[in-house]
This record gives sequence, C-alpha cells and structure tokens, in this order.
Amino acid sequence: MKRASIVTVTKSFALSILPLVMLTAATLPEKGQPPLTAQTMRSGGPIDPDQAKLHFDLADLAIAVFPKTETIEGTATLTFTAKAPLDKLVVDLDRNLPVSAIAIDGTPLARSAWSNPEGRLIIALPHPVETGGKVVARIRYDGTPHVAVNAPWDDGMVWSQTPSGKPWAASTDEGYGCDLFWPCLDFPTGEPGRVDMHITVPAGLKAPGNGVLQGVTMLPDGRTTWNWSITHPNTYAIALNVGPYAELTGSYKSRYGNTIPMQLWYLPSHKAGAERLFSEFAPTLDFFEANIGPYPFGAEKMGVVETPYLGMEHQTINAYGNHYKPGIEGFDWLFQHEFSHEWFGNQLTAANWDDYWLHEGFGEYMQPLYARWRSGEALYDYLMQKMRVQIANKVPIVSGKVLTEEQVYEGSDGGPGGDIYYKGAWVLHTLRNAIGDKAFFDAARRLVYGRPDPKPGNFAPRYGATDAFVKIVDQVTGKDYGWFFDIYLRHAALPELEQQRAGDRLTLRWKAPNGKPFPLPVEIQVNGKLRKLAMTGGSETITVPADAHIVIDPYDRDLKRSERVERLRAWQASH
Repeated sequence: MKRASIVTVTKSFALSILPLVMLTAATLPEKGQPPLTAQTMRSGGPIDPDQAKLHFDLADLAIAVFPKTETIEGTATLTFTAKAPLDKLVVDLDRNLPVSAIAIDGTPLARSAWSNPEGRLIIALPHPVETGGKVVARIRYDGTPHVAVNAPWDDGMVWSQTPSGKPWAASTDEGYGCDLFWPCLDFPTGEPGRVDMHITVPAGLKAPGNGVLQGVTMLPDGRTTWNWSITHPNTYAIALNVGPYAELTGSYKSRYGNTIPMQLWYLPSHKAGAERLFSEFAPTLDFFEANIGPYPFGAEKMGVVETPYLGMEHQTINAYGNHYKPGIEGFDWLFQHEFSHEWFGNQLTAANWDDYWLHEGFGEYMQPLYARWRSGEALYDYLMQKMRVQIANKVPIVSGKVLTEEQVYEGSDGGPGGDIYYKGAWVLHTLRNAIGDKAFFDAARRLVYGRPDPKPGNFAPRYGATDAFVKIVDQVTGKDYGWFFDIYLRHAALPELEQQRAGDRLTLRWKAPNGKPFPLPVEIQVNGKLRKLAMTGGSETITVPADAHIVIDPYDRDLKRSERVERLRAWQASH
C-alpha cells in the first residue's frame, strides 16, 4: 500500500497560527472536568426546529491537539443547504470550547452576533438564506475538552501515556455527542455528507483518522498535520487519536471484486499482539461479506487504532483497547464487535436512538454467529448462554418515543441499558431460528443496504428504524411477524411457555404479556426424537406416550421466561 508522503510547507492552516493555551501540570483537568451542561450531555432526542432546517453538506475540521496542556484548538468550516428559510444558524458545541471568531460566507461577524450559554451555538446570519441556498460558517474555537471518567462508557478525551512515557490520547463521544470536540448537529440524522480533517500533533506523534489519508504536512515548528477525508460519517464516529504509533498495512481481495486497504495503528511495544490481531482482519471481513454484504467503506479503508480505553465504532478507524487478549471465542471479541458496527451503526444508522438495538443487538449477535461460522454450533450455543443470563427485562427495548442516547443506554435514566445488546441478540437468535438462515440474512442485508443485491458502488450509508425492519421481515418471509416484534421489543416481560401433561396428552401454551397472541413454533424432544409444533393460535396439544421423556425447546432456540435464569440473577443480585 502506498504511504502518504511528508511535505514541508509554510503554515497553511488557521489552527497553526492560533495562540497556544499555556497550562501548567497543576492545572490539568481531572476526570469528569471541565463540567458539562445538560445540553451538551444530551445527544439526539427531538430535533431543534432551527437545526431541522439544515442539510449538512460538508465539514472541514482543522484541529490541533496539545497533550502537554490537554487542550485543543480548532477551525471548523461548515457548509449547509437550507431546507427552509434561515435567519440564524444553530449548531451544537460544548461551551468549554469558547468561540473566538466566526465568519459567514467569508464575512467576519461582530462578537455580538453569536452566543453559546448552554452548549448550543446560535449565530445570527448577516442576511437571510432562502430555501435551497447555501451558507458557509467558519468557526474558530479552543479550550479544554471534557475528560472522560470511564471511557468508553463515559465520554470525552482520554489523556494517557505509552509504556515509554510518550503522549497517548484518544476521544470518544457516543453518549454525549460530537459537540464535545467540534461544532456539529448532535443527532443521528445530522451526518455531514463529507468530513475533511486536518489533525495537528506534536513532533514524533501520529494522528490516525477516519477515511482516506490525503497526506501529511510538516510544519516549521516540527509538528505534523494529518489530512483525512471521510464520506457520510456517523456523527459520533469522528475521532481524534494521537500517539507514537507504528502501522501494519495490507489489502483484502473481496469476494465482490474490489480490493480493500487494511490498516492497524498500534504502540510499537505491542507489535506481537498487533500482528496476531491483524491476522484476523481478512477472515472477519470474509465472514461479514459472505453473510451480510460488501464492506460498506471499501473505497476508504478498514482501519483499527489502539486506544487507551476499551473500544468504540469510529467509522473506518475503530478504537481498540482489549490488550490483544485471547478468549474462548478463538478470536478477539472486542475487535469483532466494534467492526460489526461498520455495518450496524455506520452503514445503517438508527434515525432515532429509540432504535439503538439495531446497532447493538446486531453488533452483539455477530460474535456468536462468527463463532458458529468458524467453529460450529457448540461454541455458538455457549456464547448465547453467556448472554442469556445478562438479560434484565426491566423495560421494553423500544419505547415508540424520540429519545436521547442516554435515555436508552442508561438504566438509571429508565432505559433498557444492556438489554439492547443481550436481549437484542436473543431476539435475533429467536428470529433466525423461526424464519431460517436464508430469510434472516436476506432481511439483515436489506436492512443494512436498502436493497437485496448490494455491490460496491450501488449503495450509500442510510438510516433505519425498527418498524422498517419489521416490514422487511414480513416481505422476505411472506408472513406477518408484527406479533413477534411487538412482544419482544415493546414489552419488558418475556413470553412464558406453559406446559400441561395428562396421561398421553401434552399441551403447550404461550402466555404473552397482556394476553397478546404469540404463535411462535416450538421444538420438543420426545424420547430423543425431535418434533416441531406449529403452535397455531399460541397453543398445541399432542399425544405422547404416558411414560415419555419430554424436553421442551431442547436447543434453546426461543427467548422465553426461564426460572433457572431468574434464580441465578436473583442470587447474583444478593451476593
């Protein structure tokens, strides 16, 4: 793979002439500082009416990172098309990054033309913009970004050091949103059409980024600017990564005929582990391409960067911090999970966080499916059982409301929390066993690409929703599965499979929440022989030998209430 050349030029970016913010070690922010407003911590939810008028065409982000002072300086040039008449421009930006200058369409504004009291930057336009008109805002800002408490579950910058004592830093912002680092539209459908990034870092450090590397610029003071470009990035997928990285590169010849660049950026002291992880790239790509469809960003790259926190699905530069640990899976589950989000999260993005399970349920389910692909049913079943005991069933996975990310992800905010992962995966497990592999993967493919025949070049990143997936499943199967998704996604309690045996008569009956219909077929084993009951109407009675040994759902194909799981969870909660 051709590497970008390093060229010495004069100071060409606005960020390179901004004054440095000088802080001493004693004033470096602690974890959780500087504090955030409620507005900045809010990502998604109902869209501000003024922001709903904007189509985000392009973001050009020049960001300088200063590890010694734990500060950043940026110039963001944002291009929008008006979907309705505009008299002001409203974007999200953490007030810990104060704005020093704004120009609209090249005309500088007076300081009185903007305000940002709570993390929403409101800019009075010097002239109205009609529907279909363009507006370009150039925003200069600097400051101390919020420091994550426990990344990636808590968002912000992670400032660290390598084992050799060199600076090592990375960002993560899925929960609180893109406004922690740059002025953006902080909701899922606020994706820019393209983002060009120019990340400037101290001498000796590198800045792996999203998309395609356009070149590396050497500045007169020894710093370097890493220039990247990415198409249709997820709003929380734009990442800052800074460190003394080494790089592994290669290429993957896809079964779809294209060649995909592969890059792994790692700390030099971890070379052996990095090489083992890199060897997993091609087989993992092949699994997804064989079962879901073409890698969505093959024209850019498959990229992974080692980070000082566990991981995150940053588009084409996934964060990895699992320490290259081996696991029972036979592959690195963290790498595989984050990579799955290139399909379920980045190519397919939930338009409303209420449908977040489409990201995490599918993302979680890909690990046992990959284990099955590699090693067979036994390992698949083991990994599914590990997930089964983590399902809480406290609230429905889908509420039918427009929600923020935190309202879904945090159980303390009344959200389903971990159930979007584990219950979501088990819903998909049950669905696959109900409709069969062909229909299941066909439905997943249509959900991800919006078409049944994806090929490189005939699809683009898209938005999805639960109701759309239900319609796809109905279309693929030719049957109505609304009852299935209604019970599993819109109710907290699981259906219960009741059984009654009298002499040679065995009756099975589904008891679903609120007495709703639930005609899910059930397998039973009678004296070692497998039978499948249609359960039409939600129940079925069959004749069996009076002394027969009966095992209900012997392969645990159906998500249902389980007394053994409830006993275990109750014991765990009390110890």
